[in-house]
Amino acid sequence: MIRTLTAYTSELDDEKSAVSQILSQLDSGGGLLKNTIGIVACHYEFVLSDIYKAVCGALPFEVVGTISSAQSVHGEYGSLMLTLMVMTSDDVEFDKVMTPSLMDEPSRAITDSYKKACRDEKPALILTFAPFILQNSGDDYVNVLTEASGGVPCFGTIAVDDTLEFTNCYVLADGVYYRDIMVMILVYGDIKPKFFVANISESKIIGKSAVVTKSAGPVLMEVNGRPVIDYFSDLGLVDASETQYALSSLPFLLDYNDGSPKVSKIFVTLTPEKHAICAGSMPQGCTLFITSTDKDDVLLTTGAAVDKILGDIDNASTLLIYSCISRAMTLGSEQFMEIELVNDRIGNKLPFLFANSGGEICPTQVSNETAINRFHNNAYIACLI
Repeated sequence: MIRTLTAYTSELDDEKSAVSQILSQLDSGGGLLKNTIGIVACHYEFVLSDIYKAVCGALPFEVVGTISSAQSVHGEYGSLMLTLMVMTSDDVEFDKVMTPSLMDEPSRAITDSYKKACRDEKPALILTFAPFILQNSGDDYVNVLTEASGGVPCFGTIAVDDTLEFTNCYVLADGVYYRDIMVMILVYGDIKPKFFVANISESKIIGKSAVVTKSAGPVLMEVNGRPVIDYFSDLGLVDASETQYALSSLPFLLDYNDGSPKVSKIFVTLTPEKHAICAGSMPQGCTLFITSTDKDDVLLTTGAAVDKILGDIDNASTLLIYSCISRAMTLGSEQFMEIELVNDRIGNKLPFLFANSGGEICPTQVSNETAINRFHNNAYIACLI
């Protein structure tokens, strides 16, 4: 059994006041049990002002998480906030794992760190907090960790901020911030986490499907045996594709053709050779569909996911949610509508933490033996424990 507490502060100037607010909210939720871990999401200003460091220093347990452009706990949401979820239990255990730098040989760093830290038994869940490193692939993070763990369900996020160049996308651990490491929580115990994903309605598919016939990681070169720029031309999107992130409202749905659900991927920019760089791997042989998302579809798909969660909350104690920053961008001036929807429908039924993400890690299928872990763009993901 896990008891979950949440707290927040919007105090950016006074460390004592911020710490007092966090501690008083946690104290009102009951005492800590034998094993405890904290998950934090905050705007980078809370790191630069040392509020994050002060809060972690006042807590008698480890705290990990990421920078986020917006976050929420029950009844409170915004951008300039620090939010905290605390999971405490007598029979569920939490092991923190920190990798070395992922700038060089990230696969080896992740594999070695996991294998060194893991016990003889498999964890029931791996919570993953990864850095935003442009040259690294979120799919590689997920695939390496899945192989190293033997298919343990992985859930988590890539850090994201609200700067134009994503310059402050820190991974957080115990009052310190990092630009290039991954932090994991290995969760051991008798838990059966459930996972929920919302991306884009299939009714929003435009044009015909295409098969990826040449690619290299996130670089899409050819579809249907033709240059990808010709595919954009067929859809009248050449001009738009030449501006970075201009097609963020026209994400791909990717079908791995293995019976698993489709996964959303975002087109980022064109290379000088007119190849398409995406925010995730585009494996050869997969089928892609280009879609057109909008505010109504973001709220429709998130609402459907929340309804499924509400139908499954019996005996649950924790809900951790990440939503791609591109969904907030699609909402435009009403960027908090998705967070408001979650607050309105979840209410006080279950403690939760909601944060924006720069890439989402969540299984699309889980069996008794293994999980099909995926890296998503433009997705809303939730882990219910």
